[in-house]
Amino acid sequence: MSAERPHMFVLVAALLLLGVVLGAVAHLPLPLTLAAAAVIGLWLALFGVREHLARRAR
Repeated sequence: MSAERPHMFVLVAALLLLGVVLGAVAHLPLPLTLAAAAVIGLWLALFGVREHLARRAR
């Protein structure tokens, strides 16, 4: 087994998960989709700020 196979497996799994999530979002009402996107965006922004502050403190 080559060293590239684990990376390819992760890529395929990520694309499969993306397809499942996008398929689920296609069936949700638009306001619910936008609210979920806002919550996820806020969570990612807070995570980024926390990581930035943690790196600066080191």
